[in-house]
Order: sequence, then structure tokens, then C-alpha cells
Amino acid sequence: MFDVLKLDSHKSKDMENISQYIEHTILTANATHKDIENILREAQEYQFKGICVPPFWVKKARNGLGESDVQLVTVSGFPFGYNKTETKVFEIEEAIRDGADEVDIVWNLSAYNSEMSWVKQDIARCADVLHDHGKYLKVILETAYLTKEGIEAGCHICKDAGADFVKTSTGFAHEGAKVENIRIMRTALPSSVGIKAAGGIKDLETALAMIKAGADRIGTSSGVAIIQEARAL
Repeated sequence: MFDVLKLDSHKSKDMENISQYIEHTILTANATHKDIENILREAQEYQFKGICVPPFWVKKARNGLGESDVQLVTVSGFPFGYNKTETKVFEIEEAIRDGADEVDIVWNLSAYNSEMSWVKQDIARCADVLHDHGKYLKVILETAYLTKEGIEAGCHICKDAGADFVKTSTGFAHEGAKVENIRIMRTALPSSVGIKAAGGIKDLETALAMIKAGADRIGTSSGVAIIQEARAL
């Protein structure tokens, strides 16, 4: 991982490295095959860390990426997370067969709010399936619906259940990633668990603020604009 301190220098060469934080994302309900083709082209042109696409488009995206180093990410239990574990596992297994490298699942906030222990078991089962295939799990907390204490507790649950990353948001709630929540997550999580900031990150300044607060990945549909802004400095 590159030195975040270099980002303060505003040198174009260093700023372009921000592409290795970005997961170029399209999870809109009306995404078309042309949108997927565009995101594939942009990911390779701008050397993004990854792309995040709907499950339906994973196979097409895998074919389009070929042997590229770009990580192929999709979602499970999206966007509300209250699917049964068996449903999430089925989605994950399908995603793996179609060529996904990582899966972002939405945790069961409904169960968490009901003080059910099932939340950790749900995540752990998904983690086991992915790890058995050498893939990575990110867990979306949807921080817009949580207090500081809830975010901390959620991070601890995700860590104990085997999550590789904890992610802030789906982008479908009333509020996305916030710098203060990234700081809470970074304090609550060990360095071995990454953080993905997502939701409402549309410009370079916001992306850099998230990284400085502790984010390891940036999920955004504005990846191209962010890189172009960085190159213009």
C-alpha cells in the first residue's frame, strides 16, 4: 500500500496511485450490458484496484477482465441483508463459479437489532465458503443505521466471524460513508481487517479524507472523475 502522506504533496504521479484504492462500482437497478462494458474498459484504462458489479453480470465481467489484475467484486444479501444464510451462501457459491474474487455481503441488521446471536454465525458461514475457495469477504454494516457503539460492536462481530474487510454502506441508505465512522471502525478493528468506505464518495477530497481516516478501499461510481481530478493537480 502506498504512503498516504504522499497524497498531501499533490504531485500528479503520487496522486494517480489512488487508483489502487478504488473499486469502480455499478450497482444500480437499471445497469445494462453497455454499462458493464464501460466499467470494464475504465477499470483497465485507469488501473483501478477492482470493479463491483451486480451478480447477474459477474460472468460477463470475468470474461471481459480475462487475466487482468483487477479484482472482480460482487454482492450478496444486497441491499438489506435480511436474507437467510442459505440464500447468501447460494449467491456466494454462484458468484465464485462465475469468477468473482470477492463478495460484499450485507450483514443481518434486522437480527442484530433483535439481539440475536445469529448475526455472527451468518457472517462466519459466508466467510467459510469464500475462504475455502481462496476468496475474500467484505461485510457491509450500513453505518447510517448504527450508533457509535453499534459500529464498534458490528466491527467486533465481523472480525470474530472471519471477515476480511468491513464496509460502511450499500449506497442505498439515507447516508453513506462518513470520515468519523471510518475512524471508529479503524480503532475497533485490527490491522489485519481492512475497511471499505462506500456511499456518496464522488470527489478526490472526500476519497482522500476516507483514506487518511483509515480506509483501505474506496467503493465509488465516480472513480474516473476522481482519477481525472487527481491527474489535474
